[in-house]
Amino acid sequence: MISALDRRQFLRGAALAGGGAALSAWLPAWAQTISPGMRPTLPTVSGEDITLTIARQSMSIDGRQFRAIGLNGTVPAPLIRLREGQRVRLNVVNQLEEDSSIHWHGLILPANMDGVPGVSFPGIKPGSNYLYQFPVVQSGTYWYHSHSGLQEQEGHYGPIIIDPAGADPVAYDREHVIVLADHSALSPQAIFRRLKVNPGHFNFQRQTLAGLLSGKDQPLKDRLDWGQMRMDPADISDVTGSTYTYLVNGHGPMDNWTALFTPGERVRLRVINASAMTTFNVRVPGLPLSIVQADGQNVVPVTVDEFQIGVAETYDVVVNPGEDKAYTLVGEAIDRSGMARATLAPRAGMAGEVPPLRKRPLADMKDMGMDMSSMPGMEGMDMSGGAMRGVDPTAEKNASARLATGAAAAMATMDNSAMAGMDHSGMDHSAMSGMDHGSMAGMDHGAMGADGQMAGMDHGGHAMGSMKMRDFSNAPQVKRDPSVQTISPMPVDRTGEPGQGLTDVGHKVLVYKDLMALERNPDVRAPSRSIDIHLTGNMERFMWSFDGEKMSDHHEPIPFIEGERVRVNLINDTMMGHPIHIHGHFFELVTGHGDHAPRKHTVIVQPGGKVSWDFTADAVGDWAFHCHLLYHMHAGMMRVVSVRPKGDAQ
Repeated sequence: MISALDRRQFLRGAALAGGGAALSAWLPAWAQTISPGMRPTLPTVSGEDITLTIARQSMSIDGRQFRAIGLNGTVPAPLIRLREGQRVRLNVVNQLEEDSSIHWHGLILPANMDGVPGVSFPGIKPGSNYLYQFPVVQSGTYWYHSHSGLQEQEGHYGPIIIDPAGADPVAYDREHVIVLADHSALSPQAIFRRLKVNPGHFNFQRQTLAGLLSGKDQPLKDRLDWGQMRMDPADISDVTGSTYTYLVNGHGPMDNWTALFTPGERVRLRVINASAMTTFNVRVPGLPLSIVQADGQNVVPVTVDEFQIGVAETYDVVVNPGEDKAYTLVGEAIDRSGMARATLAPRAGMAGEVPPLRKRPLADMKDMGMDMSSMPGMEGMDMSGGAMRGVDPTAEKNASARLATGAAAAMATMDNSAMAGMDHSGMDHSAMSGMDHGSMAGMDHGAMGADGQMAGMDHGGHAMGSMKMRDFSNAPQVKRDPSVQTISPMPVDRTGEPGQGLTDVGHKVLVYKDLMALERNPDVRAPSRSIDIHLTGNMERFMWSFDGEKMSDHHEPIPFIEGERVRVNLINDTMMGHPIHIHGHFFELVTGHGDHAPRKHTVIVQPGGKVSWDFTADAVGDWAFHCHLLYHMHAGMMRVVSVRPKGDAQ
């Protein structure tokens, strides 16, 4: 685990990795330990006819052997380099003892070439092959991976570069591919089993008594409040550095993957998050990052010091290292349990200073979808530490008396006393007999009535009414069962925020609202209709779904008509960010840039937040739509989007 490594260990690992001879057998040419960049002489997989063979193998990470799934004998898989306007045939041979597949992530192609078993094709049986063939109609940085079971976690992924048919608007002297990933000695099936038994199994960063006594993290009162809600503010990632090694191009942090440059060059870094479960925060200390492309689409360049990249997103970044020195590329896991690390250097054998892991973030009330700080009359409310203050400790006893007589009104008005020490013993639990207690996990029983209703708030004479953390009137289409732990009462657009843990880092962090398409959007019509889709889950049971229904229980697709323009509102009712991906299409984020809205295929919906995007249903067929956190998708956070021909509209 990287957090246990000091700088000397990093440098020792760099020396051991040396020329990378021990790794070369498992690595494709583009990912060798010392990379000169994507030169014309560097072997890649390209042309009209390409064969890829899927098979079991091993791989070496930081001097240790791991089981893996590779393509053509390498992990990551070969770099596929294509050109816009060509036609490609990809013959995929499956030598596994189980079904497999390849999904061409972000590519626009016919539905039967998309590679999702059970949705767009039957999959590739053991010992057989499948011929993917389609025209290449776009350019940019993309990737490919298995969509069968949990194979992606074991190394079944690789990069795609598509060169534009004309001049590239991005000027650069050298380019490197940066594929970020996570790998574990545990099988993905074992990881999933442990998450189902205990969703916090891999979280070794919980708050402790020692931390409380030393003044770290939340104060006692806030810890009591969160304990009453049965929520863990340190639950940022489901799978962490306790079992993962974080990789750059198949290399662990001690392997010291090195990208070469000549001082003064403009170096293009094509960054792909091919991990199973890890959101990375990427920076190169000492070098500004010019973001020039997002999800393969050119954007107006924006200069930042750091960016958050969700699973399945890609960003192209240009850096201009002017000094004859080594720089460290840091891909820090969002929960700060470890990092992927590489080096940018003018010569092999160099290593930049490795920054320490930063303090891990804690979730707050906004991550619960309870951002009241901007509401009239609430500006002075103390929201520090993530807990809402101001609830009268006698409120629950008063509420129980009202409940006993059948009243369902708000519990009490708020004053400036603390929440801690609320007495549950005086509550008439017989009045709660009609409630689904199994689905109440995660509710704040100190600040809510028996129906999950927040206390009636009277702050400075401003009556706030009531609020529920599981109020289905805010989400009428969501299925009511124990799989839905909470419904965000006040979700807000967080596309102007940098992501969890990055608000106070002291430098410029990319936010979605910074992105603006370089060219005018191809479809600028106003949407003809709008739909809401809730991202739902029960974090205590590791249950994940859309609108409260997991894929295996809901086979009816989300219908669209060919050519229609629809606004999709994604509402995150959980306390964890979700990278949501739609197959076969791009969408335009609604962030205030009009006809130059950024076009993407994957977007992180922050905890308790919402994201809106406009979407043209221009590809007929059935398409997967899912959270790209692998175990969330596997648990059920997936649906099928069906685009029907105009003539079939009923």
